Amino acid sequence: MDFEPTDEQRMIVDTVRKFVTTELEPYEDEVERLDEVPEALAAQIRGKALEAGLYAANMPEELGGGGLDAVAMTLVERELGRASYALQSLVARPSNILQACEGEQRERYLLPAIRGERHDCLAMTEPEAGSDVRSMTTRAVRDGDTYVINGTKHFISHADVADFVILFAATGTEQTPRGPKSLITGFLVDFDTPGLDVRRGSACVSHRGYHQCELSFTDCRIPAAQRLGAEGHGFGLMGEWLGASRLSVAATSVGRGHRVLEMATRWAAERTQFGRTIGRFQGIGFQLADMATELAAAELLTFRAAARLDRGTMTDQDAAMAKLYASEALGRITDKAVQIFGGMGLMAELPIERFWRDARVERIWDGTSEIQRHIISRSLLRPLGS
Repeated sequence: MDFEPTDEQRMIVDTVRKFVTTELEPYEDEVERLDEVPEALAAQIRGKALEAGLYAANMPEELGGGGLDAVAMTLVERELGRASYALQSLVARPSNILQACEGEQRERYLLPAIRGERHDCLAMTEPEAGSDVRSMTTRAVRDGDTYVINGTKHFISHADVADFVILFAATGTEQTPRGPKSLITGFLVDFDTPGLDVRRGSACVSHRGYHQCELSFTDCRIPAAQRLGAEGHGFGLMGEWLGASRLSVAATSVGRGHRVLEMATRWAAERTQFGRTIGRFQGIGFQLADMATELAAAELLTFRAAARLDRGTMTDQDAAMAKLYASEALGRITDKAVQIFGGMGLMAELPIERFWRDARVERIWDGTSEIQRHIISRSLLRPLGS
């Protein structure tokens, strides 16, 4: 396997790295302090991302997107991952599942999202249905040419700044060896639809300025034409279009890990104690060595999965391994960085404590570490009939 980036990939990395350094990082402290991205700043970043050709880089070129393959897109995610999540998310990568839009849906949702005119969010999680998606209770009942939706979704990222939600709701049940499970269907719901209420969720220690929200549906009626895919086939739709999302978490974890390692190494090379720089002490130097080694391993797992995705051979196990290892490695890397910085590592004056807090959520969203381990172990045992 060739691990050397092509000239085009190097150019992509250089372009995104420069954008992150000049257009995102200078505003991190402000967003952290406000727990908000001011509207004018959000518009500025979106506009510059569009000008730079970085917007919707994950979408096919024929639809107006960047048309990047999985490896190139993973490089983009890695570089964006160096910045505050609230800021880097403004360089939007519309949900891949929008490519399942058909007919008028493309003009109303898909293409405007690619052009930066409309912004999507994704709603699956419920108070009693997190990892067990098929236990969701939000229901959409067919009534003639409409569906009537009732239920609650929570932990819905950036719903407060989105124009519409890609909603997954139960439209029936089926019997399985583990009891009745919901038949899931996808829908496209505009936020100005009567019966849909959006509320800011509880404050979160990770990724300030990037809010999670609660969506309440009360007799919310939408046209049947806003159904995404066939009724009852939403679970398969999720698997088809959302499988690569775990690679995004892995790649951003790697990017953030690189930034943290760079800061910790610089600190160890400049901070003096007992007459020499602290990096010369084995207790510090060995921690840096472990951080670098874990980061390299996480990067290799992530790009191996991306390369296999481009070849059409990526398995659930490949993506799960990358997400599991990269997110957990980031947790260990940021914890070691706090230790290297000592007391200053916990002070808001430096961003180290922010990286430490932000790292914690990566092991939870887009499938917890436990779910990733379940996927991996199941992949190992199934061929043996277990």
